[in-house]
Amino acid sequence: MCYYNGQKVTKSEYIRLKHLEKLVANYKFLNRDVIVGFDFGQTAVLKPIEGKEDFEIVPMEWGFIPDALGWPFIETRESCNNIRKGYNDARGKYQQPLNFLNAVSEELLFKNKVYRKAALERRCLILSTGFYDWRHIFPKNKRTGLPLKTAVKYPYRVMVRDREYFYMAGIWQPWTDADTGEMIETCAIITTEANEVMAQIHNSKKRMPTILNDDLAYEWMFGKLSEERISEIAKHQVPWQELRFTTLKKDFLSSHDPLAEYEYHDLSPIVIPGAGEIKPELF
Repeated sequence: MCYYNGQKVTKSEYIRLKHLEKLVANYKFLNRDVIVGFDFGQTAVLKPIEGKEDFEIVPMEWGFIPDALGWPFIETRESCNNIRKGYNDARGKYQQPLNFLNAVSEELLFKNKVYRKAALERRCLILSTGFYDWRHIFPKNKRTGLPLKTAVKYPYRVMVRDREYFYMAGIWQPWTDADTGEMIETCAIITTEANEVMAQIHNSKKRMPTILNDDLAYEWMFGKLSEERISEIAKHQVPWQELRFTTLKKDFLSSHDPLAEYEYHDLSPIVIPGAGEIKPELF
C-alpha cells in the first residue's frame, strides 16, 4: 500500500488550496475518484518552487523512475514498462516487476536505495481525498473449523476526519527517455507502519501512507532537514482517532459510483483495545 488514491477536489477547494484561480485550467487532473497506481498515470502533486517558500500543483506520473545511471538502469520507456510489468532478461530468466509506487519510510535513506537522493533533495506532497485498501479475512472451513488458505477481500476507503483533502509525504524524480527525449516528472508515496485502525484494515502488510498535518507538510516541503529529521517525518504515524473509513462494494473499481458505501453483515468489526468497536462512517 498505497496503490489506490482519490483526488476529487471541487473548484472552490482547489482555489482555497492554491489561492490562484488561473490554475483551475488544469482542474481535470484533480477530478478522479480513484487513481489506480498500477496504471502509472498522472497524480496531483504539490511541488516546491525552487528558491521560494511556495509550491505549484502539478501532474506527475505515479511510479518513481530512478536515475537512469543507477540500478535498475531505466533509460527508455520500453525498459521502464518492462521493469514495471516483469520481463525475461538476456539469460531468459524472469525478473519480477518493480513498480516504485511507494517508498518504505524505514528504508528511505539507506545508502543503496533508489529513493535516497530524492528524499534529501526533492520532497513533495501527494494530494488525497481518500485512499483505498483491502482487508483480508480468512473464512473457516465448515468441516474442519480451520481458516481457508484463500482470503475474502473487503475494500475500504480511508479519509482524514474533518478534512476534505489531506497530504501524503512524497518524493519526486525528473526522468528523460533516452530514445525520444521525452522529459517527465515521477513520484512515489512514502509509507509508514500502520496505526491501530490501519493495521486491521490493511492487515496483510500493515502499512499506510505517511499522512502529514499542515505543519509537518510545510516542514517536509520547505525545511532544511537533517537525515534524522527526514526519517522522523517520513515515519510519522497519524493517530487512528484522526481517520474515518467506510466499506465499499467489492467491484467498486468498475462501478459507475465507486464511492458508494456498502455494508457487509458478515464482516467482523474493527475493535481497538480500550476504545471498543470502531464503525464505518457514512458520508
